[in-house]
Amino acid sequence: MKLDAVRLGCALATLWGAIVFLVGVANLIFGGYGASLLKAIDSIYPGYHYGEWGFLGVLMATIYAIIDGWVVGAVFGWLYNLYTKRKRTAAE
Repeated sequence: MKLDAVRLGCALATLWGAIVFLVGVANLIFGGYGASLLKAIDSIYPGYHYGEWGFLGVLMATIYAIIDGWVVGAVFGWLYNLYTKRKRTAAE
């Protein structure tokens, strides 16, 4: 089975972007919700700083998450196709 790397990237970008956005908004509303996740994101994504910029910070983290999710999904799909192609070639 071959994966479409671009579509997998889009799916992962949507999922990860939605998670980061929803946790960020929930943190703004309920103060402290998802703080550990947002602090981890703070250490990974340059320009995003937990607790600063309010909703604009959440949007910045979401944009980073969408880009990151797409790249990870596309690379994963490409690697999956590469390794399954080699496995099929070796079995034949």
